Amino acid sequence: MSTVPATPTPPEVPKHLPKASRWRVLNARVAAAWRFAVKVWSQGGPQGLAAVLALLSGVLQISPQFRHLRLAVLGIVQRGAEGISGLADLATFPHVVIGAGLILMIPGFLLRARVAWVLGLLLSVLSAGLAFWATRRPDATVVLSAALLLVLLVYGRHFSRSSLAASSLFALLGVGSLLIYGTLGSLWFGAGYTPPIHSLPTAFYYTIETMSTVGYGDIVPHTLQARMFTVSMIVLGISVFATTLSVVIGPVVGGSLKRALEGKMQKEQRKNHYVIIGASSLAYAMWKELTSRNVPVTVIAPVGSSSPYPESADVITADASRNEVLELAGVPQAKAVLTLRDDDAENAFAVLAVKELAPGVKTIAGVNDVRHVSKIRRVQPDVLFAPQLLGSQLLARDLFEEPIDNDTVHKLLFPQKQP
Repeated sequence: MSTVPATPTPPEVPKHLPKASRWRVLNARVAAAWRFAVKVWSQGGPQGLAAVLALLSGVLQISPQFRHLRLAVLGIVQRGAEGISGLADLATFPHVVIGAGLILMIPGFLLRARVAWVLGLLLSVLSAGLAFWATRRPDATVVLSAALLLVLLVYGRHFSRSSLAASSLFALLGVGSLLIYGTLGSLWFGAGYTPPIHSLPTAFYYTIETMSTVGYGDIVPHTLQARMFTVSMIVLGISVFATTLSVVIGPVVGGSLKRALEGKMQKEQRKNHYVIIGASSLAYAMWKELTSRNVPVTVIAPVGSSSPYPESADVITADASRNEVLELAGVPQAKAVLTLRDDDAENAFAVLAVKELAPGVKTIAGVNDVRHVSKIRRVQPDVLFAPQLLGSQLLARDLFEEPIDNDTVHKLLFPQKQP
């Protein structure tokens, strides 16, 4: 995780100063902020700068609202849900919700999470718009929020990490923040609706109804402020819900669909290929040799064993003695099947299963123990490969200077032709 330096809180520009003096102070603050941004960039990169801008924007949104927020909370505690709509300090909640949302995005920015990037874009726009609406001028909050938006847009490719757990967490935070914003906003503008909204359950109901764009028409805004607030809830609801579906449900459904399509395509493409049964060192060496010759290879690896094959290999982890597994591997359309497991008995059973399913396919059986050669011969594989026996005979021929030619090797590999 990237580390960023401590973020100093810049002092407010005194309002009693002349306009020229205020501009000089503002320029000095901009220069200091620029130097600080360069320092942050050198240590944390774009994700660190985004985290610092989110922290400053969030703090500036929340800090002026502490006193009003305290009064609002006390009113809710003392008067209950009936007193919520009567509190003018309820207007501070959008600032608090957006500010808290920006601060909560900081870990996501530092982790370069894609979902934090998406929600950060939305929150930075809301932060800048809300601050400008409140002050009617580009104050520090507007500038910092706009800077955050610019950093996220320019360096969006840096926020590319995706995680289902992180996506779900940030998506839930976004939906929860939007529900709070809609519920409390509906209470604040409650008198502008017909019938008026004066209770928390009614506000929550109207928020869900509006964000989902159902629109039963039982509650209708009739003032300009209520209508504009309703429009904001519709836009934000569509944006947040679309983001949630794309970052949470999308990868799950997309991954399942991708695996299904890839499995179907691989099954259709498994023709005129070689099938290796096993995950032994000999099986891996044979897979490596065949793939180096650019021929298609499908591997049936046993369940519960560690696979030496890379992720790019066409590997089916299942029991090779089952006909449905052999059909999935395309054994009836294969050029040859090599049974190269560590257990000679399992190799013999695999040969029998292949011969039963596809009698015309060439079978090559590996033998790990030379004492089992005669037993493996009984299942009549087309090729019997015993590395120890073959190696010892070749070594003996070399010691006695006997000729080693293709006919000699052929006789050693094909047991049915031996005398």
